[in-house]
Amino acid sequence: MLRESDAPSSSSVQVDQPTAVFKTLAPRTPEDDAPTARPTATPESEEPKTEADAGVAAASESAPEPASEPAAQEPESARLKAAVAAWVATAEEPKGAEAAEEPQEPEEAVRAESDEPGDEPEDDEPEADASEGAESANGESANGESADGESAADESDGDDETGEAEAEAPAEAKASADSWFAARKAAELADSAPTDSPDEGDDAEDPEPEPEPEPVDQPTTMFKAVRLPVAPPVDQPTTALKLPPGLGADSDSERTSTFVPLRADIPAEQKAERAREAAQAPKAPTPAPAATPTPASRPAPEAARPAASGPAAAPVPPAPAPAYVEAERTRQQPLPPLPPLDLLAELTNTPPPPPTPLRTTMRRVRIWTPLVLLVLIVFAIVQMVRPLPAPVLTLSAAPTFTFEGGELKLPFPTEGQGAVEVEGVGSMGTYGAQKPAPIASVTKTMTAYVILRDHPIKGSQKGPEIEIDAKAEEQGKAEHESTAAVQAGQTYTQKELLQLLMIPSANNVARLLARWDAGSEAAFVDKMNAAAKDLGMTQSTYTDPSGLLDSTTSTPQDQLKLAKAVMQYDVFREIVNMPNVTVDGIPGRIENNNNILLQPGVSGIKTGSSTPAGGNLLWSANTIVDGENRRILGIVMGAKDAADLGKKLQLAIDNSLKVIQQAQKDVTSAAVVRKGQVLGYIDDGLGGRTPVVATKELKAIGWPGLEVRLELTDGGKVLPHAGKAGDVVGQVSIGTGAGKVSSPVALKTDLVEPGFDKKLTRVG
Repeated sequence: MLRESDAPSSSSVQVDQPTAVFKTLAPRTPEDDAPTARPTATPESEEPKTEADAGVAAASESAPEPASEPAAQEPESARLKAAVAAWVATAEEPKGAEAAEEPQEPEEAVRAESDEPGDEPEDDEPEADASEGAESANGESANGESADGESAADESDGDDETGEAEAEAPAEAKASADSWFAARKAAELADSAPTDSPDEGDDAEDPEPEPEPEPVDQPTTMFKAVRLPVAPPVDQPTTALKLPPGLGADSDSERTSTFVPLRADIPAEQKAERAREAAQAPKAPTPAPAATPTPASRPAPEAARPAASGPAAAPVPPAPAPAYVEAERTRQQPLPPLPPLDLLAELTNTPPPPPTPLRTTMRRVRIWTPLVLLVLIVFAIVQMVRPLPAPVLTLSAAPTFTFEGGELKLPFPTEGQGAVEVEGVGSMGTYGAQKPAPIASVTKTMTAYVILRDHPIKGSQKGPEIEIDAKAEEQGKAEHESTAAVQAGQTYTQKELLQLLMIPSANNVARLLARWDAGSEAAFVDKMNAAAKDLGMTQSTYTDPSGLLDSTTSTPQDQLKLAKAVMQYDVFREIVNMPNVTVDGIPGRIENNNNILLQPGVSGIKTGSSTPAGGNLLWSANTIVDGENRRILGIVMGAKDAADLGKKLQLAIDNSLKVIQQAQKDVTSAAVVRKGQVLGYIDDGLGGRTPVVATKELKAIGWPGLEVRLELTDGGKVLPHAGKAGDVVGQVSIGTGAGKVSSPVALKTDLVEPGFDKKLTRVG
């Protein structure tokens, strides 16, 4: 090695020793065999060459020329051993002579041998990478000395003239490329057979001793093989797929993904230890990108120089590619589950593409579109098989109708209380306080109702035989009561006893019927109160079956409820409409206390009088409207504007007759619904409506000022989902009970079942 103290004079050329490069040679090309101009370099002073220089030159001259690529690719191990042995021999011989005299520079000899055709000039720089890697593996001492020598050569060469050096740059580049091959050939020949041609290097020099400017020693490029970082163990072993060498890279349009190995989960202590080791280890220089040099841009030849001392270390092969080994089991907690797309990408070793708004939108469309379509299909099927809603008959005409004639005015008495009602139509009016008051013998109406309810008589039947007991005979002798002269042991039919109960108003017969029906009078009273509750008579109280006690009280409205119920029995209507009656076993003809029964339309019901109650009459009257008999019910209570009890009863009867006659005049009829009038429609529940019309004219019973309400019903039939025009689907009615009138309604147009669109779009 050359140092600053050993630097030769300005006339000598400082050349580094050739660096051994171990690499598979590239195939020769025709350009390598072309003859090149031999550069002439005459040293300023000829100094004796060392034996190593002579040996290298002789080996390079006598080395056979490689004929083809197979010759250059002979077994690599034998050639490496020969080159290393020659290099060590050349480095040890001049070791002792370096202290006495300067070493001869073998540049001219090496350059002369490298000018022969057949040398390979083009592969110096690529091979320098591998050789540098080998030198770095053998040790850092040789590199350090080389670096010192190069720095000294650079300082001494800085004073040289650069003009001539630039002119010979191409020739020196060629010599640099050839010198290594010459040294390599010499090493191979020295290993096989000794050669005595140490002076051939002098012959290669130009015989003309023309002084030549000192060539500039170019700095030697240092190439270190960079050890690839070993990938950390993978948590999950994966399979690395490699394409065959013959296949080229896919085009951008065909490339779908790039395999990215997963990082293993490294414990925290191992991470810290590796970080400390990485900080202490020297940084490896970044290798320069390999490029094919052109003759114009090729650098100056690098001088080969021997190793400093010691045997040459064996070359270190390049580090093998990192292998994917089994990863150690992680000791960390499991990570949360990945999203579906990321999990699929991990399982298939295909990472998801980078997200973009368009790709995200398209992915959502691809994911949700099938789901939405499936939901829509299921929804459509469910909508089609769902049962249709039940059709509803709805009234569209005016729900009420008011009779003409103004307000109704009936001649009600100025005392007491009372009420009038048309059965099945409604109330014509009331007067008085409408509070509970004693009703006297009107109580017997409830007694007859309970007997007929528990023991009904139909048609011409007269009912069972009932024997008169002694108590009934004894009570019949009372002077201050209305009674019937019955004898103990006599038998009377149920109908005959009812006649004695309602026409002469016999109190002893009322008590007899109570004992016969319930076993006792008290038990029968309980049945009377229960019946009143069933009829809705909430303001009525019964304490005896005859009404003699003033504790039996009721109101006009409650008594009209009872009258409507009891008048449903034919036998009762027959009895109360009789002005008089003859009963076997009772002497004479029995007259009815209601002396207005002979008036037109008057038909009952029961009289009652007492000092607390005054005169009372529960009456019934009929009127003919449109050829039909209409029943009017009423009651007058509390007539007391008279001198005695008999006159009070007659006052109540007279007041009742006035009200009856006016009511018979005011009750009339009016056409509320015309034939063919649209009254409503059938709603199919899905928006479809089919109108319905009345099949005949409908007249309502009423009086001036009365407001009646129309009711449209299905008439107890199930409404169809489809039908033809004219099909009867219901009825329209006015009123209730006996006064109810009705007319059928039919479809005006065809009723069509809802279609597919309505079935599909229904929500409810």
